[in-house]
Amino acid sequence: MPPSILWFRNDLRLADHPAVTHALADSDAVLPVYIIDPRQIGPSPFGFGRLAPYRAQFLLESLADLDAQLRVRGSALQVFIGEPAEVLQRIAQEWNAPVVYTTLHHAHEEQVQLRRVSEVLRVKTSEPPTLLHPDDLPFPIDKLPKVFTAFRHKVEAHWEVRDALPEPTNVPTPQEWTSQLPTLADLGCEAPSSDPRAVLPFQGGRAAALERLKHYFWDTRLLATYKETRNGMIGADYSSKFSPWLALGSMSAREVYQQVKRFEQHFGANESTYWLVFELLWRDFFQFVAAKHGADLFKRAGIAGAPPKGNQDRRRFEAWCEGRTGQPFIDAHMRELAATGWMSNRGRQNVASYLVNDLGLDWRMGAYWFERMLIDYDPCSNWGNWQYLAGVGNDPREGRRFDPVRQAGMYDPDERFIRQWS
Repeated sequence: MPPSILWFRNDLRLADHPAVTHALADSDAVLPVYIIDPRQIGPSPFGFGRLAPYRAQFLLESLADLDAQLRVRGSALQVFIGEPAEVLQRIAQEWNAPVVYTTLHHAHEEQVQLRRVSEVLRVKTSEPPTLLHPDDLPFPIDKLPKVFTAFRHKVEAHWEVRDALPEPTNVPTPQEWTSQLPTLADLGCEAPSSDPRAVLPFQGGRAAALERLKHYFWDTRLLATYKETRNGMIGADYSSKFSPWLALGSMSAREVYQQVKRFEQHFGANESTYWLVFELLWRDFFQFVAAKHGADLFKRAGIAGAPPKGNQDRRRFEAWCEGRTGQPFIDAHMRELAATGWMSNRGRQNVASYLVNDLGLDWRMGAYWFERMLIDYDPCSNWGNWQYLAGVGNDPREGRRFDPVRQAGMYDPDERFIRQWS
């Protein structure tokens, strides 16, 4: 039997990976592949590149970790830079590999990639990387509720989270298939410098993901107070910080959920344990919004089809990017992002609101900047949240403005965060 191609995307793990499970069940051997599409790291419509050094480094660390997982199981990861359909067709011809196994991803560019691959190769897709399986939703995707609260109430009334799939012990691969990993230079990036003010020395890959989960749930039991501390801005432990590993799929939402349930069995359930699952549902919601609305999630008018608002003043936008607006709370967050590739959830809401409502800029400029900079960039969550704040997405209300002075008084009353990033 010829080998099959195993195309990894934002699912860089072997455990709880339906495409891996199906490929190994159907094939005598697999060829693990990851493809970096040059269009997704090249210039954005606003001129700046879509991949900054911190995000690039986290990606490469995650790929190296996946390669290490594969190598101890008799396999290896090959990473290519190119158009996915062309790369996969070339591999299929060279290795006589007629079938591609991969995960379904709902973001528009990922959907276009998959369609193009499907035009030239036989593709078998597995469920998207959500907590809830789409087949278990109490409605079809095209009937997805417009607002999150309605979505949550409906799914919680018909709740089912499937068990995580086991990790394979062996991944058979031809001996000639050896590791092939890119460098930062291959991605057009220089090595980022570390900043001692960073909330956490984020390391890409599953090993670091599981270590972080163990620390937050079991070593410190911080999950028990998550709801009370999640709006913090300084230090490693005000929130779970799971999002970078979830974004690249080094661990799955179902794995996190199962650990929450286990934690509740040991220490009891409370508002905080529920709230972390609540955040996983927000992530699911935006995944399904992307599935329903496709390219509209990335258009200026948004899924609401709203009239265009905001201008594209470069001077004001660059001041926002560089933390030079003159608003201390906003500037501190933007400097943290530039120096570390990270920003708190409270910060993200404030700087997005400031760009849209105070600077009067096109919200897409901010969305593309977050894509470039954030190590936990996830297309569905990023663009869904930006549309939400801009009033062109789910719950498109006008005037969703955060007053940065009031917010600083509530969440940074002694100005520790502002001083730290001044």
